[in-house]
Amino acid sequence: MSEESVDLVALMRMRAQTYGLLARLFREEVDKEALEELQSMRFPTATGNAKVDEGYHLLYDYLRTAWDDSVTELAIDFVRTFIGHGVNAYSAAYPYESVYTSERRLMMQEARAEVLQTLRENNLKRGAWNEGEDHVALEFEFMQRMGLRTAEALEAGREDEAVEQLRTQRVFLRDHLLNWLPLLTSDMRLFSRTMFYQGLAQLAMGFAEEDALLLAELLDSAEAAA
Repeated sequence: MSEESVDLVALMRMRAQTYGLLARLFREEVDKEALEELQSMRFPTATGNAKVDEGYHLLYDYLRTAWDDSVTELAIDFVRTFIGHGVNAYSAAYPYESVYTSERRLMMQEARAEVLQTLRENNLKRGAWNEGEDHVALEFEFMQRMGLRTAEALEAGREDEAVEQLRTQRVFLRDHLLNWLPLLTSDMRLFSRTMFYQGLAQLAMGFAEEDALLLAELLDSAEAAA
């Protein structure tokens, strides 16, 4: 492989790693093991994206003073942020695309069917997932798994396949995540009380925006070279 290909493989794996982190943090509460793992991580200080930088800064500030009771605090804030009191569809930052894209803010609507179709088209199964396919964690996981596939294709020299996978990711990011993530993260900042989930909202939004720009740049370069 050329040096450029090696760099692209590393870039794809870094993207996948961040999407995997987002999927984990949006999927379920932070337990003690996850908290300790997060506290051992080194976050970048200056990425060039203001939202990403603020997100990492807020996460770091929370984690550096966190202790055992923080697991309980984060569990409470997870429920407050993503589940609420169930009074109506406006009581929390409900992590389902259907809620934000359907007229009556209902779950299991058209968006869920579209994501399920995308999974099937790419031979991906949701595994032990018990929530709707349009849950934000599963959408992040889709991007993670496709990023890893792209890295594997590049390593094997299958460049045309890698380009097609990048196109799939660009379309999914545009038509799904970026279609509702601004609304979700805005509600997260409204309902959450900890710097942790405030920071997670900013990190998720900023990273998705940056990744869209990256994918566009890579695909433009690929098309120019074709």
